Amino acid sequence: MTNQLPDGPKSSPLWQLIRWIQDPLVFQQECVGRYGDIFTLNVQGFTSFVVIGNPLGIQEIFSQNPDNFDIGRANKIAEPLFGTNSLFVYDGKHHQKERKLLMPPFHGQSLQNYAQSICDISIEIANNCPKNKPVIIRQVMQTISLEVILKVVFGISEGERYEKIKPFLAQMLDVTDSPLTSSFLFLKFLQKDWGKWSPWGQIQYIRRQIYHLLQEEIEERRSKKKESGHDVLSLMMVAKDESGKSLTDDELKDELVTLLFAGHETTATIMSWAFYQILTHPSILEKMRQELVEKGKNLQPLEVAKLPYLNAVCQEVLRMYPIIPILFPRITKTTMTIMGREFSPETWLTPSIYLVHYREDLYPEPEKFKPERFLEKKFASYEYLPFGGGTRRCLGYALAELEMKLVLASILPEYSLSLTTEKPVKPQRRGFTISPAGGVPLIFSKA
Repeated sequence: MTNQLPDGPKSSPLWQLIRWIQDPLVFQQECVGRYGDIFTLNVQGFTSFVVIGNPLGIQEIFSQNPDNFDIGRANKIAEPLFGTNSLFVYDGKHHQKERKLLMPPFHGQSLQNYAQSICDISIEIANNCPKNKPVIIRQVMQTISLEVILKVVFGISEGERYEKIKPFLAQMLDVTDSPLTSSFLFLKFLQKDWGKWSPWGQIQYIRRQIYHLLQEEIEERRSKKKESGHDVLSLMMVAKDESGKSLTDDELKDELVTLLFAGHETTATIMSWAFYQILTHPSILEKMRQELVEKGKNLQPLEVAKLPYLNAVCQEVLRMYPIIPILFPRITKTTMTIMGREFSPETWLTPSIYLVHYREDLYPEPEKFKPERFLEKKFASYEYLPFGGGTRRCLGYALAELEMKLVLASILPEYSLSLTTEKPVKPQRRGFTISPAGGVPLIFSKA
């Protein structure tokens, strides 16, 4: 069977790769204008993939039997960072089993245990920010997010190992902080280890140091045989599948590094966008402060996170600034029909979060920041999908949302914040994510 893919750009695969690395948002907008909301990209180094920006098409994909797709195989681009034992690169029953093992630390009572730690970390770091001087809010959010990862996920908050691993984690995250260095993730020929002074060699050196320290932490906990803590690593270490099998040390380390990248970059980025939009709209800032002071003052952190306007603001930020512009591709294993088109096996179908979130028919005036839209309407899972959907929905989405809400709720009532410039902040690629260029400079002062 000949696979009749939708139309798409005729430019060279190399030029399409450059466009995708530089500005995937504008590139997608241009394609929609020319080819409609389903089109094919031919990016150098990758199989041609079909981008779907139609929510009904995405609903059809999510409704398919998960066994009809391979997804982990399409995620191999992340393997050099996440490792071969990451949930991201698994498929089928292996993925289902691993996901089931990893799910408990991110839901239910576990979130209750994390909530106060997030508030405490947020307040402590905000208190240590220079006052009445410009600070880059993305750097502040990175510091908060890294401390949350260390304490809540890794369960490391003090001592010699904490002091050693923290700078290595920060360095690992900084190596993909621009479109240029992000190119290393997309261009295999650049992934050469010529020693720690070469760019890729530095990434691998830092990665080895992190894994060494994590191995020490795992071995120490096992040797002490102490009662399990409430952090994610502790819960992962005691998790067992139906046959009584636990995660291996290599699986634990790869999953922790996956959580580092998936949880740190994404959360720091989305919180930076949140502060930018809130401070750009004084009336929204005032409504949030009023709700937090009048309704949230005597509530427990998990109850604060349920406040309706705070929730609506966070949902609108996630709509406008999906951390990654597309979902990882679904590779068809059988012939299937999507949006009236028949696709043969081995077709890469790629739902676009960004295109769905900016549809005028779903979100009138999509370029405007309007939290009220989430108070007025409940959107379907294929219309609003900042954390993906189906069996591949982000495992840590509840923790990410909780952190976002509690950071805002901890800082906004206590500080008077102002942007240092009225110039619009533009999106810029940072690794796999789309981050605010310049990091959003603002000024902290006591409220």
